[in-house]
Amino acid sequence: MGMPSGMELLLIFGIVVLLFGAKKIPDLAKGIGKGIKDFKKEMKEDETTTVASDEPKKVEKTEATESADAPSETTKQA
Repeated sequence: MGMPSGMELLLIFGIVVLLFGAKKIPDLAKGIGKGIKDFKKEMKEDETTTVASDEPKKVEKTEATESADAPSETTKQA
């Protein structure tokens, strides 16, 4: 199964014109183009956030995190 020939493309275009009308075709093409543009933009943004999230994060220890890491002295051991 290869690419459609010129006659087949003409037939497909004729069916599209019959289904949607000649006035709707520019609107359809505009919508498809906008959708592709938005998709590429989101993919680019996703790549930049993925690269940014791969960087190691530095965690500073504060008194609250140090006390949470250390075992509590008030716990009873049986």
